[in-house]
Amino acid sequence: MPSLNTKLLSDLPIYFPELAEQQAIAAVLGSLDDKIELNRRMNETLEALAQSLFKSWFVDATQSALPKGWTERALYDCADYINGAAFRNEHFSADRQGLPVIKIGELKDGITAQTKFCEIEREPKYRINSGEILFSWSGSPDTSIDIFIWTEGEGWLNQHIFKIQFKRPVEKFFVYYLLRHLKPVFVEIARDKQTTGLGHVTGQDLKRLRTFFPTDDVLEKFNCIVEPLFQKVYSNLHESRTLAALRDALLPKLLSGELPVPAKLGSLDL
Repeated sequence: MPSLNTKLLSDLPIYFPELAEQQAIAAVLGSLDDKIELNRRMNETLEALAQSLFKSWFVDATQSALPKGWTERALYDCADYINGAAFRNEHFSADRQGLPVIKIGELKDGITAQTKFCEIEREPKYRINSGEILFSWSGSPDTSIDIFIWTEGEGWLNQHIFKIQFKRPVEKFFVYYLLRHLKPVFVEIARDKQTTGLGHVTGQDLKRLRTFFPTDDVLEKFNCIVEPLFQKVYSNLHESRTLAALRDALLPKLLSGELPVPAKLGSLDL
């Protein structure tokens, strides 16, 4: 079988740009990375603030008894949970035509060179678009079970991920932050059923979990506060995906000299 060894690697020539050009390249890419990291930290702060508000408004308010007019229901009844489609190798386009297939890797890293594409038309319920709320319910409990905001346009949703469809617009942000609040519970449920490194949260689990539901007037007041936080998180996620794609496209062009960067231009004002 063919193999790669240190002798072959030692004979392989590597061409380095001049030091000034290396520094300029590092400055350009570093500016992009710095902005991506700033967005990540900002989103952590915004999420913590939103979760603090959610806990104060809803969790603490139900410690003794449900306020007047509030109801209790199964978590399964708070939204429609649409599981993604099953894809086989023959469904994928060899030349990456059609729509991307969104798996857990795409939820974490966005659409990359490893993303599969599908030209075959699937049922409309499997199509997703920017702004969708997605719940990854199967995989490694500590790294895969999570709730995501999708930012990268149209795609086909893969199985093991729920698309969350809200029953009424007024309930969107409450249900989203409720699911975020319950993430540790979902992780433990998945861990308890973990086999061969994988765990899962099923519809039956969601039916067993009970939750409170406030009145519409409370939901509307909550929405006025948290919607700007949600939209800023979404905007930061979208910007970071765009910057990461730009960084990855620039890297080979800068290193090859196809796109030279003068040292004095080796930074970006982001």
